[in-house]
Amino acid sequence: MAGGFSFIMFCFLCFLIYRRWKKKQSSRSNFSDRSTSFALSSKTDPELASSFYTPIFTYDELYKATNAFNASEEVGDGGFGTVYKGKLKDGRVVAVKRLYETNYRRAEQFMNEVKIVSLLRHQNLISLYGCTTLHSRELLLVYEFIPNGTVADHLHGSRASGSFLPWKVRMRIAIETADALNYLHSIEPQIIHRDIKTNNILLDNNFHVKVGDFGLSRLFPLDATHVSTAPQGTPGYVDPEYHKFFQLTDKSDVYSFGVVLMELISSMPAVDINRELHEASLAYMAIKKIQRQELHEFVDPRLGYHSDSDINGMITQVAGLALRCLQTEREMRPGIKEVLEILREIEKAACEAEGCLDVDGAVEKEEACLLKNIPPYSPNSVAERWVSTSSSMSSFSG
Repeated sequence: MAGGFSFIMFCFLCFLIYRRWKKKQSSRSNFSDRSTSFALSSKTDPELASSFYTPIFTYDELYKATNAFNASEEVGDGGFGTVYKGKLKDGRVVAVKRLYETNYRRAEQFMNEVKIVSLLRHQNLISLYGCTTLHSRELLLVYEFIPNGTVADHLHGSRASGSFLPWKVRMRIAIETADALNYLHSIEPQIIHRDIKTNNILLDNNFHVKVGDFGLSRLFPLDATHVSTAPQGTPGYVDPEYHKFFQLTDKSDVYSFGVVLMELISSMPAVDINRELHEASLAYMAIKKIQRQELHEFVDPRLGYHSDSDINGMITQVAGLALRCLQTEREMRPGIKEVLEILREIEKAACEAEGCLDVDGAVEKEEACLLKNIPPYSPNSVAERWVSTSSSMSSFSG
């Protein structure tokens, strides 16, 4: 009797093991099918045919480049993966994004990021150097390394105590970020970033902007008014209409950029649970302060708002523009092109007021006038830590 029961249990365990093996084989087959489908689509898609080319790296060479993904080389930890600093055999310093898992979800996010970033060519957008294949041991993305941290680091993060960004530098950060977004919204197919925040705005050694982290970005169908999708993004930056109606538009990025402008003005994070409950959201706090004509209480006092009339005027105008970006109804928000034009006009007016014109009325070199001692773009970036935390809305996925 005992022998019969043992035999039955043995057969049952064998059956469970067999089912688990079959499921794993099926998963691998489906993953492989998706890999093949992606490889074919990247070659045959007419919209990508002329521009979709991404150099392929092997897992082994990136393993060596990052010193075996050593913890000491870790420079970022986000919602989708960890970022490591590495050095390629050709001497290039790179950021290697290592996705947490190799599954359907991560494969789709990986393919999405490669597909989108491969289309981009703009001085204020981070460059993709290459990636592993979907058949690799791990899904790895290789980006240029941006050394000077994120805007969040300098405003209220790890670098805030030892670094202070003067208003003119913040103004240039706003303009360069808006310029990058304008590019994304202007190309065909249009690209919605969907996770604009100060943690995703990187700075090089000369404090020029590189917008990164395209894991949540979406290609926008031509002639579409919106894309219906479950809201994703970072709390504090998500467009309230998108969150409510599940309709993503380019105005969703404009809302997020409005929050970034308020961070640049106040030096405060987008969400802070240590603030009073009604002020935990920076956007909500900013709107209430401006409506009550209390902007002076909101501005970082170190910026010169109270002592410099020119800076006072610029900050007041930028705050008014940010307020328009933060309108609850997306139709009330300006497009990013208009936002960029207004920011440039504010900057130009301030430059003229400071006498940045020569005797013939020609504008002096923009960098010399506005950033004074900050050097121009440098194509080579090396050295320190940056953090990109790409976090999805916890209550949504998709």
